[in-house]
Amino acid sequence: MIKSMTGFGRCEVTFDSRKFTVEMKSVNHRYLDVNIKMPKKLNFFESAIRTELKNYISRGKVDVFITYEDFSESNTSICYHKEVAGEYLKYLRQMAEDFGLDDDIRVSTLSKYPEVFTMEEQTMDEEELWKELQKAISGAAQMFVQTRITEGENLRADLLSKLDGMLELVDFITQRSPKIVAEYRQKLEERVRELLEDNTVDEGRLLTEVTIFADKVCVDEELVRLRSHIETTRKTLQEGGSIGRKLDFIAQEMNREANTTLSKSNDLEISNCAIELKTEIEKVREQIQNIE
Repeated sequence: MIKSMTGFGRCEVTFDSRKFTVEMKSVNHRYLDVNIKMPKKLNFFESAIRTELKNYISRGKVDVFITYEDFSESNTSICYHKEVAGEYLKYLRQMAEDFGLDDDIRVSTLSKYPEVFTMEEQTMDEEELWKELQKAISGAAQMFVQTRITEGENLRADLLSKLDGMLELVDFITQRSPKIVAEYRQKLEERVRELLEDNTVDEGRLLTEVTIFADKVCVDEELVRLRSHIETTRKTLQEGGSIGRKLDFIAQEMNREANTTLSKSNDLEISNCAIELKTEIEKVREQIQNIE
């Protein structure tokens, strides 16, 4: 199977009083580029998340969005800082003595001073939290991969169809090429007879000219390589896997052979066919950019 580089996945899991939601989406990219957005309290899992994602993805620009909700009532606690309160009390009494003021300090007053009471989150069990988060990531990644596979199969079908059309164009050029030389010989012979105004033609000279022309317009090697590249692409698509880079290289080689064929062409039909072939190769290259 082959995978597209565009995909989407989402998974939401709830454990007791905690809920994780993971969403993933991707577009084309030459390498694997993962961008993760998540609450700060989960930042220490970033390395583990990236390692986990590599089990599912090898190429593409992937955006991962993670949300975390804790519905428990005991996830925070109030902390009383006796030392801080003592410092406040000491200096308040010192102020009363220094300025001859009434010592009217009350507990309710003292409790309102900064840092006497603070709200602190309870320590999380990192191992347990990671197991829960990993399950959400795995669920989203599996859905993500499945959408990539579905799109990849559609790409394969489209590419195989285009390869069939390209092979027909190569077959046409293969059949048409020998006729060009024969037509050139006939036109050249007719032109020589017309100029000489008789039927005497130097067969040796004529053969030399035809041979030179045939050598200039010969595209046999280019057509053999084009046919080989097309078949290699077809075989690679059927084998599947992470084949995007390999196919891109083959498409570049096909385009090079089509350019050479067009440059050598001295025939309108072959020129038109070579232009159409180049157009189809470019369409194939565009589609290949979407393959992982």
